[in-house]
Amino acid sequence: MGVEARIRELGLVLPAPLVPPDGLRLPFPSVRVRGNRAYLSGHGPLLPDWSVDGPAGRVGAEVSVEEGYAAARATGLHMVTSLRAALGDLDRVTAWLRVFGMVNVAPGFTRMPAVVNGFSDLIHQLWPEESAVHARSAVGVASLPFGIPVEIEAEVEIDG
Repeated sequence: MGVEARIRELGLVLPAPLVPPDGLRLPFPSVRVRGNRAYLSGHGPLLPDWSVDGPAGRVGAEVSVEEGYAAARATGLHMVTSLRAALGDLDRVTAWLRVFGMVNVAPGFTRMPAVVNGFSDLIHQLWPEESAVHARSAVGVASLPFGIPVEIEAEVEIDG
């Protein structure tokens, strides 16, 4: 079963691609394809108007671990949207290689992996196991753009 079929089977809806609002300059693409790799710039849980999809703020303070997990999952859906736009076909992704998750944390919070699991669990739901397995880091940071609770970047291997 292909990735698009899994998305439908799970009842998921991919968000619309984000378009930067007037005045916001992003001098880089959301996905950079080079050879058999696609590099995904940092993505977060943002709505089309660039407001935060869910609660904003620091996990361990304004945002619970469960809300952070949901934000990481929403971030994954945004990344899938960006991959579809860049590649045309999600089945071109043959392997998720590396994932780097940054979690906006309150002082003393140490459960970053539990938050970024929201992203990893989504990838494992959508791609076959041999393609979904990835190396991963999950770190805590003092703040993230727009007050988002999580930002994730990744590298995937692609066919063709």
